[in-house]
Amino acid sequence: MIKAITCIKRKTGMTVEDFQSYWRGDHAEVVKRLPNLRRYIQSHALPGGYRKGELVYDGIAEIWVDDVDVLRGMAGSDAYAAVQADEEVFIDRPSMALILTNEHVIKDGPIPEGGVKNVEFVHRKPGMPVDEFQRYWRQVHGPIAAEIPVIRRYVQSHCLPGGYRDGRQPAIDGCAITWFDSVAAMRESARSEAYDLTRADEPNFLDTGDEIDFIITKEHVIIE
Repeated sequence: MIKAITCIKRKTGMTVEDFQSYWRGDHAEVVKRLPNLRRYIQSHALPGGYRKGELVYDGIAEIWVDDVDVLRGMAGSDAYAAVQADEEVFIDRPSMALILTNEHVIKDGPIPEGGVKNVEFVHRKPGMPVDEFQRYWRQVHGPIAAEIPVIRRYVQSHCLPGGYRDGRQPAIDGCAITWFDSVAAMRESARSEAYDLTRADEPNFLDTGDEIDFIITKEHVIIE
């Protein structure tokens, strides 16, 4: 099974409240008509995240399907055309980023009821081969970060090899997704030794020229 992650910015001039309401309501009903969807989740940025200004993205949509062939078939359907047409209502489509991923569960804990979901948008270290980056992220860095006590669940989503075919570079190399009981618990994680070790390891495989982009979100399960 593969997971498609779409990173979304709202249409210029649209309020966060109107954007989230339309996305979760009207647009979700359109997406649910896509054939062969296994799972569909929306993650909306928390309102508090906008106190200092705009965010890199207003949220992400995750859909799970059996394989790439299912996605190809979906793309040729009337239902997919309807999704694209409806996106024009509330999404800044030129800024959208889509990656197809393999999902790797690093810490297999339950998603806390009423908790928050942190989504980090990952870029690999310049010059690092993709296979080496993905191996290091999953096998070396993942276990280090999983030791942060307040992380309830931790998933890495790695861009599929096809995303790099013919020298292409996807918008991001993957997403690191962690769940916490609350924003306060997430902040508490920065006080742990495991957090310090996690941050110290990032330059070994990530592009740390700028701070890692992230959003703190509320997860909405549309299709289980």
